[in-house]
Amino acid sequence: MRRRFRWDKKYLYWGVTAFCVIAVSILFFMALNYIPAIGSAIGSLFRILSPFIWGLVLTYLLAPLMKRLEKSIFLPLTKRLFRKNKKKSGKRLARALSVLVSEIILIAILTLLVYLIIPQLYSSIETIVSNSNTYINVVSTWVEKRLADYPEIENYVSNALDNFNEGLIDWLKDTVLPGLGNIVSNVAGGVYVFLRGVYNLVIGIIVSVYILSTLERFKAGFKRLMYCIFTVEAADKLFEGIRFTDSTFMGFISGKLLDSAIIGLICYIFCAITNMPYALLVSVIIGVTNIVPFFGPFIGAIPSGLIILLTNPVKCLIFVIFIIILQQIDGNIIGPKILGNSTGISGFWVMFSIILGAGLFKFWGMLLGVPVFVVIYTLIDNMVKRKLARSDLPVETEEYFDLDRIDPVTREMVKKPGTGETAERKTKTDQE
Repeated sequence: MRRRFRWDKKYLYWGVTAFCVIAVSILFFMALNYIPAIGSAIGSLFRILSPFIWGLVLTYLLAPLMKRLEKSIFLPLTKRLFRKNKKKSGKRLARALSVLVSEIILIAILTLLVYLIIPQLYSSIETIVSNSNTYINVVSTWVEKRLADYPEIENYVSNALDNFNEGLIDWLKDTVLPGLGNIVSNVAGGVYVFLRGVYNLVIGIIVSVYILSTLERFKAGFKRLMYCIFTVEAADKLFEGIRFTDSTFMGFISGKLLDSAIIGLICYIFCAITNMPYALLVSVIIGVTNIVPFFGPFIGAIPSGLIILLTNPVKCLIFVIFIIILQQIDGNIIGPKILGNSTGISGFWVMFSIILGAGLFKFWGMLLGVPVFVVIYTLIDNMVKRKLARSDLPVETEEYFDLDRIDPVTREMVKKPGTGETAERKTKTDQE
């Protein structure tokens, strides 16, 4: 009788295991040697697909606006137009008009940024460069008057201002102005970058039009593919995670953009009323940097205050006081009203996610570090809760305050002596 080959034999099992470990180690070593080539290949792939990536980003940002326009304006309008025609409901026309208006709004915003804000920023920076010596003299004169009785401090501050002036002029002339000049004037060195950006934007808009026009079909195709690859339970959990990630990102990004626009507008109104120098430049800096949570106010206030300090030290002091008040109002009133509790994490984890994101991905890490961390934090928190629930243990953090130990048999939470239930029992006993 022929014997069946047994895979569960002891030596065969360990032999196959050792072979797999060695093979994986060799593959891992080879991957480490080819990391630069792999990174270069991935970078080339991203550059090739960048128009489609921009299209997906634009689709993600415009989809809520398109749906709102379709539901609130164009769908009721087309239903009235086609109410006598039973063959046509007007849904396709409503979708087409919604997509068209959404794209027009996007192009209008981009045009406003390019043709209004960037030239003003360039003009303001150019004025700062040309009048920097005058500004430094004004600040130096003001410092000399205020510190006339303290010559040592006066000399130190004057030297610091001279060094700051030289460094600022070199940075503005060698770095900022050439970069802005390439964008505004399209000089020879920036033509390729400019044309590449225009190409990515145009193709991205076309891709977003295609996707937005058949958004439901794209979603249905993705769901069909996921149910084909995964089990029904796994696919449902995947879609639940995608919905949570979408709500977290969209709520955070849209809320932050609206909050930053309001703060920038308030800052511009205040600067215009008080006749602050470079009102538009300062307001743009404050509005843009306010997108970054926690550190945004500090990042924006420092360069803005220095720019105003060069012209009028007294107005700089007024501006700093205004920014402190504005950020308090934003942090305690405007921000919470717009964002609500979209993050759901403490200030410590917000600061941690921003620092980690900035260290890994620079500006985009600072901007998107918080919502990414919220998703990861929530995923880990849900896993911890499920594990504790399976072990018949409390899932809420408050239950572990003043915990001494957990009885391994009864699962009873034993508090530290003198705290919690023990303290309450002792108080009742003393009262009796």
